[in-house]
Amino acid sequence: MVDSGDDGEPAGTSPAEEVMTTFSRHHFGSSEDTADGFSVTIIENMKEEYGLFVWPCSIILAEYVWQQKSRFTSASVVELGAGTSLPGLVAAKVGADVTLTDDSNRSEVLTHMRRQCDLNDIKCKIHGLTWGVWGTQTFCLCPNIILGADVLYDSCAFDDLFATVAFLLQSSPSSVFITTYHNRSGHHLIGFLMVKWGLKCVKLLDGFSFMPSYKTSSLSGNIQLAEIVLDTANGDEKKLM
Repeated sequence: MVDSGDDGEPAGTSPAEEVMTTFSRHHFGSSEDTADGFSVTIIENMKEEYGLFVWPCSIILAEYVWQQKSRFTSASVVELGAGTSLPGLVAAKVGADVTLTDDSNRSEVLTHMRRQCDLNDIKCKIHGLTWGVWGTQTFCLCPNIILGADVLYDSCAFDDLFATVAFLLQSSPSSVFITTYHNRSGHHLIGFLMVKWGLKCVKLLDGFSFMPSYKTSSLSGNIQLAEIVLDTANGDEKKLM
């Protein structure tokens, strides 16, 4: 089941959307053939303007959540720009209290997130959250862990994203923002905005360094994972390269 929050009821799916819909299955465990983990099924909609399909950054972040599952058990987790919601769904499966969020103006994405939860019988809260906009639901969030897969793709949105991350981190001591992103041009802006919003990177990994070999063959790109916290001590920060 899924808590729909205050966003309204799910809308129906049009015939055109059904034609563009596929399903992908993602296993988390030592291998695809073992029973020591679980699988999550994702509804993907290949309609271009929706972009509701599973990006490599989402797969890598979800794997990191699985491998770090002891950190997520009983944690309060918010996924930003969740879309297909794979990392958030994995966090919920390992015992986190998860709130999935995406742009409050994109009702079709919020509906899609509800369908993902229903399909996998996972209970998550779903909220519309537009970066840089302080709505009532934003003030109610108090996460220990913030997740974001490929949220650093549009440099025009970086400032609003980091403002939102900084606000959420301030709401909970020792909280962390964990994000995976493609190392694209324009990322010099990230370091500047991290300083502006009082943030620092405390862990930086090659996204493929911890991926099981059977999963890497279908992925490509220069993907990094960063853990970002409030820079309360004004110490040295690891730069995102």
